[in-house]
Amino acid sequence: MKRLILLCVIFSIAITSSICQTTSSTPKVRSEMLVSTAWLAEHLHDSNVVILHVTDDRKDFEKRHIPGARFVPMDRLTYSDGASGTMGMIEKDLPSVDKLQKLFSELGVADGSHVILYATNWFPNAARGYFTLDYLGHGDKTSLLDGGMEQWLNEKRPVESGESKSTHTNFTPHVHPEVLALLEDVKKMTEEKTASGHALIVDSRPHKRYTDGHLTGAVSLYWKDTLVSEKSPLLLPPEKLRQMLTARGIAPGVKIVTYCEVGLQASHGYFLAKYLGYDAAMYDGSIHEWDMINNLPLAKGESKK
Repeated sequence: MKRLILLCVIFSIAITSSICQTTSSTPKVRSEMLVSTAWLAEHLHDSNVVILHVTDDRKDFEKRHIPGARFVPMDRLTYSDGASGTMGMIEKDLPSVDKLQKLFSELGVADGSHVILYATNWFPNAARGYFTLDYLGHGDKTSLLDGGMEQWLNEKRPVESGESKSTHTNFTPHVHPEVLALLEDVKKMTEEKTASGHALIVDSRPHKRYTDGHLTGAVSLYWKDTLVSEKSPLLLPPEKLRQMLTARGIAPGVKIVTYCEVGLQASHGYFLAKYLGYDAAMYDGSIHEWDMINNLPLAKGESKK
């Protein structure tokens, strides 16, 4: 009888230990990176909250934006280096740190500001803003508005029109170069096949673009598939997102390196990885630098992983 009790105790300890190990190995969701429309509505007038409306179209902003929001043109978050490929000029992140410091100072982003980013029509534009601020060391004080402008309008929340207003501040960059994967970094991953070990390349483009040609070892996770719908672009619940990553072999402890065409869709993938608690970097040169400029090899069809 004593032996049976001892065996039961040992079995119970083993099960508990296994559960604890599984729980501890699962990255913690960084819920502070995403705010709801209800949260923002309650904090519109907080003195430390800076709302940034990221878009290509100033007229779109002037016509309608969230009260107090400030206009951020996409062409100040990226630059063209003049390199030309079969698809024309290549957009590249990042502008110089000095230019980005000037931009966020003009927008009134202080070192203690809680920045809320949203976009209209295309969710990755807001994520691009997040990646840029994370690169500059402000990511822990930056959040995306879940659902963006679409969800705000779906809920018939107030908007205003006209120019944006901001008070100039002194934004201090603390650059994190490790979040920016460069061409040589990614070449090494594909050549040494380290994507199957401690890091994994994730293609954020539509699956058809992936099968037409992708980086060796990359897995496909189209950014739109992580949203409830295009009309209501809320992120899926964390448990659903984790299932999507698990199905693609993205295990806890693996570093995620995202890419796309020019680093916009990949910004969403980068945000998603960080939100779910993963270590992440983005290959901003993406397919344009890899294929159009350097004519490096691409794998076709489905991943062999």
